[in-house]
Amino acid sequence: MSKTKKLVVMALLTAVELTIWVIEGQIPPPIPVPGVKLGLASVVTLTAMKLLGRKEAGCILLGRIALGCLFAGSLSAAIFSLAGGALSWCVMSALVGLFPEKLLWVVSVFGAIGHNLGQLLAAMAVTGTPGLIWYGPALLTAAIITGTFTGLGAMYLTRALRAYERRQG
Repeated sequence: MSKTKKLVVMALLTAVELTIWVIEGQIPPPIPVPGVKLGLASVVTLTAMKLLGRKEAGCILLGRIALGCLFAGSLSAAIFSLAGGALSWCVMSALVGLFPEKLLWVVSVFGAIGHNLGQLLAAMAVTGTPGLIWYGPALLTAAIITGTFTGLGAMYLTRALRAYERRQG
């Protein structure tokens, strides 16, 4: 893939991820625990990691976080997004090469756990409230469920995009 084509694909994936993130922000939380979301934008990050590479997926993620906080967020949203996104990216980067594509959902579950842990640690640091750790079990449960869902989405999207690329020659 040429540098120009890769840059265009990264820009498109950033726009898709940002769009998904904005739309998901309009969906009521699945459970009444602060910070729990479906994490649908992670489908794009994990797919990019698999198809383009870790560094490129990190750039897409950072682009989404920066643009999302600029357009729809605040300083606190930036702190939580960066903390969760960075830890999630680190975890998925470490694991993505260790698991076959059919187990991409496992990488996603660990990424979701990392994301929730990063946000929980950021919340504890910002508020100075160590008692927030009691949200841990609910966040862990949510991460397992949502991570499985988004991981399966990333797995099927990766397969579909690879098949499309093969057909295009």
